[in-house]
Amino acid sequence: MTHLLGLEGLSAAELSAILDDAGRYVGVGYGDAPKGDALKGKVVANLFYEPSTRTRLSFGLAARRLGGDVVDFSPGGSSTAKGETFIDTAKNIEAMGVDAVVVRHSSPGAPHVLARHLKPHVRVVNAGDGPHEHPTQGLLDILTVRRRLGRVAGLTVGLVGDIAHSRVARSNIHGLLTLGAKVLVCGPPTLVPPDVARLGVEVAHDLDAVLPRCDVLNLLRIQFERQRTGLFPSVREYQLLFGMNGERMRLAKPDVLLLAPGPINRGVEVTPEVADGPNSAILDQVANGLAVRMAVLARLCRPG
Repeated sequence: MTHLLGLEGLSAAELSAILDDAGRYVGVGYGDAPKGDALKGKVVANLFYEPSTRTRLSFGLAARRLGGDVVDFSPGGSSTAKGETFIDTAKNIEAMGVDAVVVRHSSPGAPHVLARHLKPHVRVVNAGDGPHEHPTQGLLDILTVRRRLGRVAGLTVGLVGDIAHSRVARSNIHGLLTLGAKVLVCGPPTLVPPDVARLGVEVAHDLDAVLPRCDVLNLLRIQFERQRTGLFPSVREYQLLFGMNGERMRLAKPDVLLLAPGPINRGVEVTPEVADGPNSAILDQVANGLAVRMAVLARLCRPG
């Protein structure tokens, strides 16, 4: 694997190999556990043109726990304010001797552009490109399912909420279907693209009707920052129809696994008692995200 630009097109064997590696990295570097050395002598640059907490911090921690060095870039206070282009910024950072570039950008395809313009030895990881893909989030969601439920194949996974603007939804769809899960997407008609069924998913607009069939629910954040018009009447109506609360949990399987790619809007996609309840794996996702990013960086930067 030269770059990780998305999960679309990766085979089941390739996905499983990354997940297997990630499973071995769970706990590496925590507390008294020894750190790895897979990135010893390597430099990872984080280029984040959009806000991030979990993804940015975990990529930095992942590199350091594998013995690498990290360079952090954000556009605020940088030469982008003076008119420097995205490509020129990346090529100047490349000239400082980095081995991998982790990029988040609002434009779909931005990581693909970097992969074409940077030197062949510089690896590119997509940390989210607009509403297109977020491959490491998809991988960590799938790893969480696999570690909690022991399998992916044969499960029914519901992606609930803002499908139209969600890069997480797209990466999950590609990865889950490839690994043999059944995927259904559910949300208001204005937030579910009409052509999403072409990807091989089931489309629903009534959460209560499909809830009893789901083994896993991934509650997607309403992407208010990407919406230009009001796509549903009110937040209150959305919460009543699609938010997970205690009453709705009684319709679900008793052991349904709840995921939510942070940040979550408490009281919108999920109520606090459900987000913090026994079915929730939200903090497991964060921990597994660190392991996934360690696995991806180690795989990309390994010699040869």
